[in-house]
Amino acid sequence: MTDCALSLLGLALRGNNLAVGEEPVKEACKARRAWLVLSADDAADNSVDRAGRMAELGGVPWIRVPWSKEALGRALGRNTCAMAALTDRGLAAALAEKLAGRDENLRPIASLLEETKKPRARRPAVREI
Repeated sequence: MTDCALSLLGLALRGNNLAVGEEPVKEACKARRAWLVLSADDAADNSVDRAGRMAELGGVPWIRVPWSKEALGRALGRNTCAMAALTDRGLAAALAEKLAGRDENLRPIASLLEETKKPRARRPAVREI
């Protein structure tokens, strides 16, 4: 399951839908392009705090993923990665759903992202007779 979730992050990176590192995550959150902020399981406390503040700034959920900085970095073609942000809502919803399968505490975040992914129903045009 986690290999599939890490692969999803690699796909997001290749599709230019993932901001990796502190400054790119900050910019994505400021510009309101981020849908989900992630921080590595073993990230330093100050990095985790900054990730949480950035997510709050962007009005998006934040998840501490079950991978180390090294594992997350390897999946993204880097040595390490402490934080990242998904900028595609469908990919963010898919990742949150995969992680919620492992940790039920993440189910509300997955549900929230799934709801924002659905298109709004169109109201029928009113015809005057």
